Amino acid sequence: MSTDQLTDAPFLNLADPTFSVQSDAVRQAREASWFAHTSYGLAVLRYDEVSKLMKDRRLRQGSWAWPAHNGVNEGPFAHWWSSALLNLEGDDHHRLRRLMNPAFSPKLIGGLVPRFQALANELIDGFHERGRCDFASEFAEPYAARVIAIMLGIPEGEWKKIAAWSNDIGLALGVTLKQDLAKVEAALEGLYEYADELIADRRKNPGDDFVSRLVLAERDGEHLSHDELRVSLVLLIFGGMDTTRNQLGLALQTFMKYPDQWKLLAERPELGKAAVEEVMRVNPTVTWVTREALEDFEYQGLEIKAGTTIHLLSESAGTDPRVIEGEPFDLTAERVPHFGFGGGAHHCLGHFVARSDMSEALPLLAQRLKNPTIDGIATWLPLSGNTGPIFLPIAFERG
Repeated sequence: MSTDQLTDAPFLNLADPTFSVQSDAVRQAREASWFAHTSYGLAVLRYDEVSKLMKDRRLRQGSWAWPAHNGVNEGPFAHWWSSALLNLEGDDHHRLRRLMNPAFSPKLIGGLVPRFQALANELIDGFHERGRCDFASEFAEPYAARVIAIMLGIPEGEWKKIAAWSNDIGLALGVTLKQDLAKVEAALEGLYEYADELIADRRKNPGDDFVSRLVLAERDGEHLSHDELRVSLVLLIFGGMDTTRNQLGLALQTFMKYPDQWKLLAERPELGKAAVEEVMRVNPTVTWVTREALEDFEYQGLEIKAGTTIHLLSESAGTDPRVIEGEPFDLTAERVPHFGFGGGAHHCLGHFVARSDMSEALPLLAQRLKNPTIDGIATWLPLSGNTGPIFLPIAFERG
């Protein structure tokens, strides 16, 4: 790439509240250049470059300094954020991930599939006769919260409390973090109390369940400390809730745009796994993954300085016409891997859980909610950062 091309690279205003990763501006920028300048640093737009930089060891997780950027340098939230696997690097990250990984085994998750199916049907039963519902509050949120309750072995009836705490912690991801800090830390304390009770119980009464595996995890004589356990359990609850709730709503939005694929999924429920992958490719809740340069380096002629923020646009990469051929959304197509769960050293540890619970829910929804359409005014989080539905009223024919 020439110096002129580097200088003339497009600019995208990610700080604009109306910015959308699916806008014509982003699509035009992707055609003009593999990257764009932004109000925060750089945005990488094309599949190949996102794939390579996602795994580049010269970059670290970019969200680690978020509390400090918002004037929060100490206290419970700052400690949780800095201690969570999401924001650790190097030996600390490797050690924690190595100890936690066995708890997320596909075999353990697979044993929960019948419960995921029963839960999905139970929730659908609650609104099926009406032929309409708010999909966000009547299915996506309770399904996500109760899946977490099943995973942790706590009463499913507690799901509203878990969901409320998770939603309050989610305020920490917004620019009003400092104003919302008291609410965020109250929710964090509530989830910590849950975690402490679970840890104490499993130490006394271990079983072959998720929390027991974390409590008993051992590698080369090392174990997870009590603080590491409680920090990790809160991250699991918050991350699992946020991803599944938002991604289910985005899935329904996508399938309403492609009703032939919804019908196909109903006829061929074995395509549930493909449905999750295809939705997360074209309409992921995590629209970009943030990295920060650890050192000065050059990439494809572009000089990148240490400390530069780099947003890897997972949605833009996943829809890049350089790697995606044929129909824009097709459950039967062979596709390149998406970046909805991140990638590299920070690939989401809980991806097996999210893939499993959503791949069971979507075919059941397709079979029982025929021809879904928007039934009112839907409201959404901004189409940048993490996105998803706030209110998603739908009408459907009963199947």
